Formats: sequence, C-alpha cells, structure tokens
Amino acid sequence: MAPPAVPRPRPPQHNIFEAAAVYVTACAEDDQDRIDEATRWVSPEALMFGVNELACRAVIALARERDEPVHTVAHSLLGLPSQDAGSSH
Repeated sequence: MAPPAVPRPRPPQHNIFEAAAVYVTACAEDDQDRIDEATRWVSPEALMFGVNELACRAVIALARERDEPVHTVAHSLLGLPSQDAGSSH
C-alpha cells in the first residue's frame, strides 16, 4: 500500500487590496520587480478595481487632512488646474 500523498503547500493567497497596495507602492518607488509580482497576484480587472479604491480613499483622506474639496485635491495631485465641482470638464 502506497503512503498517502502529502499535499503541496499552496502559494499564499493575496487579495485585491493587498495587490493594489503593493502595486501602487512599487510604482511610486519605481520597483519593476514588485510591480510585476503584484500583477501576478490577481486578475488585471481586480487589480484595477483595487487601485481605483485605493486612489479614492487616498484622495478623500488627503482632502479631509487639507480641509479642501475632493476635486481640488485630485486636480492638485495630477498637476491640473482646479475646476468648479459643477463643471463638465
């Protein structure tokens, strides 16, 4: 009788928010190896969702810290002129 098969250890599972945090941090630090690693953890769609969620949360937190409107902070971070919230552009 053969001994029971030993299950292989599974690689660690990463969630979309962990992947997004690593991806964004790696982009900020220009670390291509970590960028590549994070992109392998989840699907491109899931990574995009996580990055979007991180961006939204970061802009909201920074707007609260600065006591400025969210749209003003978003434009500022991207080096764009601030626009009125009601503007179509």
